[in-house]
Parts: sequence; structure tokens; C-alpha cells
Amino acid sequence: MELILVRHGEPAWSDADGLARNDPVLTDRGRAQARAVARRLAATEQVPEWGDIDRLLVSPAVRAQETAAPIAAALDLPIETSDWLLELHNPPQWEGAPIEQVRVAFESMQHADREVWWNGMPGGESPAAFHERVTAGLDAFLEGLGIRPAPDQPRLWDSDGPIDEEDHDRLVLVAHGGTNSVIVTHLLGLDHEPWDWFRFTMGHASIAQLDTVAIAGHHAWSLRALGDANHLEVPDRTY
Repeated sequence: MELILVRHGEPAWSDADGLARNDPVLTDRGRAQARAVARRLAATEQVPEWGDIDRLLVSPAVRAQETAAPIAAALDLPIETSDWLLELHNPPQWEGAPIEQVRVAFESMQHADREVWWNGMPGGESPAAFHERVTAGLDAFLEGLGIRPAPDQPRLWDSDGPIDEEDHDRLVLVAHGGTNSVIVTHLLGLDHEPWDWFRFTMGHASIAQLDTVAIAGHHAWSLRALGDANHLEVPDRTY
């Protein structure tokens, strides 16, 4: 089993008037980043260990959908929109607010303690609820593929069938920095923090790769790449 996590391209978090958007479109550079990662994913001869990709799951956010569009075209795959992949919900009152106000809110959170972090921004989704949403969605999705945590074996997984063969499923998930970090944390069996996205940082349109390895009579998830942006020129790498 192989999961290739893609973070969306650079978003336009504010409009021309400097007002915040909660569901932004991509910038011109973000669209170029999306085309570059699409070419990378389609060029299996350059990354032969990836092989053919079987499915494309995408967050419903506009920035993720716009990133996924050229990937879907390059891989000739339909976009499967999955709500559980959506990023932590911003407070609705941020929509149309001055972008500087949003920046100040994030900066103030940097110095807050863990309890405040777990509660999140007033009016927004709490990191606690976000982690629960993403991990529950991920577990349900994997369960549908016959993959589940091994009973009484922390950090190990079982499968209804072989998941380490050459023809195992390869899936691309186009989501967000926070979502992807929660997925990595969960599959590696690490304790969650409300700031997981600072522990596993991915730039825009970069790639993380996880696959399974047979171990101890079960399977473990292995992180093979994180924040891989080799398909982007250095000046085009953003965070």
C-alpha cells in the first residue's frame, strides 16, 4: 500500500483589496506549481518505484481542487472528493476581514500554551476536532480497503490481503499542510500535537510518500519522503 500526499499549490489568501479568503483560489505561481507536480507524478519512468497510480483523492477546498485538476488530467484519473481531507476550518468571521487581522491572530497563537492550542481560534474548528475528523476519515477509508490497526499491537496494521506486492494500490491524496501532517502522525503511531503541521512541514505542491512494510507478523507504515519539491525550481518553492 502506498500513499502519495500532495499539498496544494500556493493560495491567494487575500484578494486585491487585502481582504482574507477562507477558501482561496491558487495564485498564478500556485497553478504553475500544480502543473509541475502533475508532470512529476505522471513521469513514472523518472520515479519507477511509484509505478502506476490507481486513485486520486482530493480535499473539497478550491485550492486543492485546482491543484488536482492537472494531476487528474496527467494521470487520466477521476477526482474523488473526500471531505475528511479538508484543512482545519478557519473562523467564518475571517472571510472578508483585513488579512493583517488574520496574521495577528496567528502570531498571537504562537505564544499560547498547549491547552489554548487544542481549543484553537475562537469560532474556528479546534485542532482536537480536526485531528479526530481526519484520523476517523483516514481509518474509515483504509478500512474500506481492508487495512486496519492490528489488535493489541500498537503502531502495526493488518490487511485482508497482501499490501506489499508489486501490484499494491498506489493512491494520491491532494490536501493541505495540516491534513497531511495529521495523516503522517497517525500512520506512524506518534502522539498528536495541536501543531502537527509544524512538526511535518510540507511546502506548496510538495510530496510526501508513505508505504507499508511487512514486520513482526503485521505491517508498519514507513515515511519514505516528506516535502519533496524536486520538481520545482528553487525560486518557485513556497510555504
